[in-house]
Amino acid sequence: MDEQKLTFRRYKDGDTEHRPWQEEIFIADESHKCPTYVHRTPPCQGSCPSGEDIRGWLNIARGIEKPPEGKNWQEYAFFRLTDSNPMPAIMGRVCPAPCEDGCNRNEVEDHVGINAVEQYIGDYALEHGLKLREPGPDTGKKVACIGGGPASLAAAYQLRRRGHAVTIFDTHELLGGMMRYGIPGYRTPREVLDGEIKRILDMGVETRMNTKIGVDVSVDELKKEFDAFFVGVGAQGGAALPVPGGDATNCISGIAFLEAFNDGRLKHSARNVLVIGGGDTAMDVAAVARRLGHISHERERDRPEMVVLGHTAHDVANIANRQGAEVTIVYRRPVEKMPAAKMEIEHVTQEGVQIRSSLAPVSVVVGENGRATALRVQEVEWEGNNMTVKDTPEFDIECDLIVAAIGQVGDLTGMEDLDNGQGLISPDEFYRAAQKTDFFVGGDIIKPHLLTTAIGHAGVAAEGIDRFLAGKEPARRPKVDKHHFNLLEKLREAHLEPEPYNHKQVDGTDHANFAIHNYEDRAFVEIVPADELFLGHWQYEARHKRKEKQIGPKDVLGHFEERIHGLSEEEAQAEADRCMSCGMCFECDNCVIYCPQDAIFRVNKAQSTMGRYVDTDYNKCIGCHICEDVCPSGYIQMGLGE
Repeated sequence: MDEQKLTFRRYKDGDTEHRPWQEEIFIADESHKCPTYVHRTPPCQGSCPSGEDIRGWLNIARGIEKPPEGKNWQEYAFFRLTDSNPMPAIMGRVCPAPCEDGCNRNEVEDHVGINAVEQYIGDYALEHGLKLREPGPDTGKKVACIGGGPASLAAAYQLRRRGHAVTIFDTHELLGGMMRYGIPGYRTPREVLDGEIKRILDMGVETRMNTKIGVDVSVDELKKEFDAFFVGVGAQGGAALPVPGGDATNCISGIAFLEAFNDGRLKHSARNVLVIGGGDTAMDVAAVARRLGHISHERERDRPEMVVLGHTAHDVANIANRQGAEVTIVYRRPVEKMPAAKMEIEHVTQEGVQIRSSLAPVSVVVGENGRATALRVQEVEWEGNNMTVKDTPEFDIECDLIVAAIGQVGDLTGMEDLDNGQGLISPDEFYRAAQKTDFFVGGDIIKPHLLTTAIGHAGVAAEGIDRFLAGKEPARRPKVDKHHFNLLEKLREAHLEPEPYNHKQVDGTDHANFAIHNYEDRAFVEIVPADELFLGHWQYEARHKRKEKQIGPKDVLGHFEERIHGLSEEEAQAEADRCMSCGMCFECDNCVIYCPQDAIFRVNKAQSTMGRYVDTDYNKCIGCHICEDVCPSGYIQMGLGE
């Protein structure tokens, strides 16, 4: 268990100043402020690029939010999760989980294992054949999604939900983009990836594979058939190593290396491999190179660069002769500054990859045959973001193959007018391509980032496309732009929706059935911080971690099975139960128990649902603030009366 922290101290040593005057409002134990129930966004969701209602599906998993009749909790949680992300089984495996970094539970002992629960829900959905939402009523509009990666797949899903016809164009034989060709298959198992893609296609999404825009069909031709476009072509071109000799024949890009491996052409690597870079792609290249190993009697056509560049393919018979590869990652910053996920860095280190940090490449040493024999480097030191070259001699690191994983660019052939001059596309806040009202964009072609980021782009772009097809301008985006819990939808689901309002002036609306009273929704503008939660409510509880197969240097050669195994149902529910439900009532009863006036009461069970569990009798309330003080989720705010 991580270091335990003090979770509640009302006053700290040396506190002698009074609170702000607007809080010094008590006469004895009374004040003019009474509680109101305020829904706000939890920081996990605020940190999630795809905007998942994480608190929502965790509360479903733990049994707080009940599914409607006829659904089990897994199906209901899947339905809530896929409102924003149609590929939870993949994302639960490979997303580096910025949501967990933002989790308020970190202030108690350790974050909630959000990814682990997401993977369980995604795997359950595949195992039990759960479907995505039905397409909306046909609008008669057609949208072309250019590219077959996560951005275009997510855009296609969101557009079909709105009733638009969608066709995906991709240069590959199979859909998936970087999920298939840029991440090793043992991290994104093909049966899992294919299952999640099939669900999207089953909504009526059409595909045109092996089709390159600008070569096989022009944009002008597509404009005759389609009403709008989503460009999600990714950034599948790797940047060359920008030093003298960086164009040697055996200096290749990390993107090309992984694609050759993932489509089955690359069966072995080299004896001494240098990987340049510190991101997730660099970690994947290093891990794959260790698994592939090398063959000692290598013919020229069997060299990895020949395969990666498409000149040949490896003979499967050679696999039996392969031996381990020595793999070194060279990164110019310190290890702690590597942008790769911490877990991926730990894994490659355990598998025998050497990481040499604070080394800046100077040049590639090229032999008479035009192949790199070593990388010349210089020691550097960092102060903040400023690099200084150390007064030490340059030295060479010998190698047979150099793989540069230092950047990505897109291929905008046929769409050159969208290029921002850097091989990428610059969109506006609605993810609409500059100066193009009918072109929207998402994913790595904006800026290489996470799969979940691409899914988030697609959600906003799909909404923009929908409005464009309806002849409307894109709507202003909210400050906290996520998929939020909607109390009115929940009431409708439970058949507790408000009665029609006759628009006549009425007193006593706190008892009127046409109003949702004593509830304020600030989720679109506020994220609830840890210091507004009663952290003292939470006991220390270790995170329920997924089981992980330990792969050492001696075991890594030829190991292409999943390293991490998912939680059981019991483990997933137990982990979800660690969620603090920040910004939403989770029915702990603290406010009911501790109210000295019995002013707070549970809503009648027949009228109760998520977000409508407790209410206040304001004839009894004296504004003592105790209910706010003991609310573990920050759902109660003393605002009524201002």
